[in-house]
Amino acid sequence: MDVKAFFNHWFVKNILYAAAAILGVMILATFLLGVITQHGKVVEVPDFTNMTVDQARQAASEAGVKVIVYDSVFVRKMGRGCVFSQNPKAGSDVKKGRKIALTINAVNAKKISMPNLVGFSLRQARAELSAKGLYLGKIIYTEDMATDNVLRQLYRHTDIKHGKKIDSGSTIDLVVGLSYDDHMTYVPDVSGMRYLRAVDAIHDNSLNIGHVKFDKNIRTYTDSLDATVYKQVPEASSTVPIIKGENVTLYLKLDKE
Repeated sequence: MDVKAFFNHWFVKNILYAAAAILGVMILATFLLGVITQHGKVVEVPDFTNMTVDQARQAASEAGVKVIVYDSVFVRKMGRGCVFSQNPKAGSDVKKGRKIALTINAVNAKKISMPNLVGFSLRQARAELSAKGLYLGKIIYTEDMATDNVLRQLYRHTDIKHGKKIDSGSTIDLVVGLSYDDHMTYVPDVSGMRYLRAVDAIHDNSLNIGHVKFDKNIRTYTDSLDATVYKQVPEASSTVPIIKGENVTLYLKLDKE
């Protein structure tokens, strides 16, 4: 059989042209889909805590994300107009160009209504507190059939009812359940993290902040927010479990740079 004649036949040529066209369309579609969705391109969210909005925008631009001011709280010891919290949180992997919602420290305190957290999971309750501009204080575990189910909410060691007006930036303790079948967790590695991010990571693992040891050169609340963890007790471990609700002590220092 004459191979050259076979490939020169009009029918065979049309089949080959059609196959090449289909392949080309598939390659082009895959390329365009990747460009449009930024498929496979993720960036790490910076820690914007304690930055001014302008500083946060600059850092976001350098990291390949965007920031928007979503809400405000009032923290007396914190610089006015500085970033109090962010969503998604620092260290998260997001698509390039993602918008990060910032909650900033307002110039004046505002009153907010206490949400009803009873019946929420600990994770849901933490998200609600953050959305309302409130701090999570102590996680107080008590024997119950459901672990991490919120049983009570406390303000200044006293039960606080849903709807009661309190200052934004207030600290709320949560009494949550702890069952025998699910009462252990692990200590995360927070070394190198800034203060609030480290606190968040400790709470993520159902643990409490015990003592916080600041170096002597940390003199103000603003300094504490810029400080990073250089030591923790107990040390991080993904193999040795610890009972939920235990304390983790943090040692922090300011980066000389």
